[in-house]
Amino acid sequence: MKNTVAVSPIDMEARKGMDLRAGDTVRVWQKIEEKGKYRLQAFEGLVLARKHGTEAGGTFTVRRVASGVGVEKIFPLYSPMIDKIEIVKRSRVRRAKLYYIREKVAREARRLLRRTRVVHASPSAAAGTPVVEEVTDVNEIATPEVSVE
Repeated sequence: MKNTVAVSPIDMEARKGMDLRAGDTVRVWQKIEEKGKYRLQAFEGLVLARKHGTEAGGTFTVRRVASGVGVEKIFPLYSPMIDKIEIVKRSRVRRAKLYYIREKVAREARRLLRRTRVVHASPSAAAGTPVVEEVTDVNEIATPEVSVE
């Protein structure tokens, strides 16, 4: 006869053996309380870091881009507010912490903004709507437009 004490309503052994690593794409189903009821909401993104291993205070950081803005959430591994964790994709990475992804995404966004420019609307176009033109030549970006009249 074995006496066990339930510390948490979740299956801690299953979470401990999950083998969640940096570089994994995960879908975390979290419970959100609204008006006395709970609903499930998924947060899918890239695991940037895993801290404190499988001990009681273990956490993992998930990053995703929502509406063009990077959002990061730190989830406690054994939180009862997490319903389930699904591993969507595994990637092989050579770092334990992927914090450099933040700068990499920002650099990519700046590069894309540099490639597009707004050209003033012509009289034939609808009034007040700018026309966006894609620039493919790098020299076109560096040299300003000069009009000779």
